[in-house]
Amino acid sequence: MAQTNREAFNAILHYENFSHVPVLHCGFWPEALLKWADEGHLEKSDADDYITKGYMPDGNQYELNISRKLGFDDNAVIMMGQRGNWYDVPLFPSFEEKTIAHFDDGSFSKIDLDGVIVKCKEGVRSIPAELGHTLVDRLSWEIEYLPRLQWTPERIDIEAMKMLVPKNNTRERHLSLYAGSLYGKLRNYWGVVGVSFLQFDDIDLLKECIDTVGGVSYKIVETVLDTGIKADFVHFWEDICFNKGPLIQPDVFRSYAGPHYRKITDIALKYGIDIVSVDCDGYIDDLVPVWLDNGVNTTFPIEVGAWEYDFSTMRKKFGKELRGIGNMKKRVLEEDRAAVDAEIERLRRLIDLGGFVPCLDHHITPGAKWDLVRYYCDRMQQL
Repeated sequence: MAQTNREAFNAILHYENFSHVPVLHCGFWPEALLKWADEGHLEKSDADDYITKGYMPDGNQYELNISRKLGFDDNAVIMMGQRGNWYDVPLFPSFEEKTIAHFDDGSFSKIDLDGVIVKCKEGVRSIPAELGHTLVDRLSWEIEYLPRLQWTPERIDIEAMKMLVPKNNTRERHLSLYAGSLYGKLRNYWGVVGVSFLQFDDIDLLKECIDTVGGVSYKIVETVLDTGIKADFVHFWEDICFNKGPLIQPDVFRSYAGPHYRKITDIALKYGIDIVSVDCDGYIDDLVPVWLDNGVNTTFPIEVGAWEYDFSTMRKKFGKELRGIGNMKKRVLEEDRAAVDAEIERLRRLIDLGGFVPCLDHHITPGAKWDLVRYYCDRMQQL
């Protein structure tokens, strides 16, 4: 009997028999949706709703509407978590965004929600340039950040979560509980340079920072699970690697972040959740042992990158305990059917390894072609 997409997704990650492979993506660049709206494939309102509301607790339906028109079954990582933006454990309250200065080229500087001073330009949605940081030393940590990283029940909206999780747990879509970030958000607050020097200049302060974000992340997970709400898996976000390796020494990461991963994965396992994933771009192999040793057993999105990384390499190195979601080259959707066919054959080989669900390794790009995305989804549905 055919399984639901949720049942098939869970069966694959548990090495059980599955009836089909869900066809998944992990979001859209706004420019892609606006282009498709201009081409007549989408209503402009579809694009606008996703861009403005897609990451909010009530935004799943906006994304699902677009997904179904293309032929996707769902997003790979559907989340519940902190109030406001479920893909975050932000400062509470966040900083107030405010413009600082305007420049002759039309760009401007501002303080963002994380207290980072960035340079932006209207109509440009790429990652803004960092000009400076509010968090620069222990004093700024204790005054500006430590009070915003404390646990309070107001951080989560249990009633909104219950709307996603029926009492009989018969929902059709897989769902994850977002468990936070033990270093990635700190990297954002301090900046790469600042947090890197902290490893040598004040390791005690770095430990305090990690203990603080780890503590509030644990309380969110524990509080949600204590209500009886059940997720299919628990999900972390880090993004702390580049194409040559991690942005933190692996031994430091193991010593200070490892215990918090273990504490959070243990509480998840207590409530019957044995799949725990981490979102980290770049070449992550030096950190995978830390995650595996501390209960994180699934990696996403397995960025292909310029180094043409393949999940089979990870499987040979780390064994079947490591599951994977992702590892599809997103750029093939800008090319032609031959490129898509070749990528599908590569993904079939990875599916045969078990414990692997294919998905684009990032948002669908502005250059993606509507008809080619439809072709990819049709071919994958035929599998």
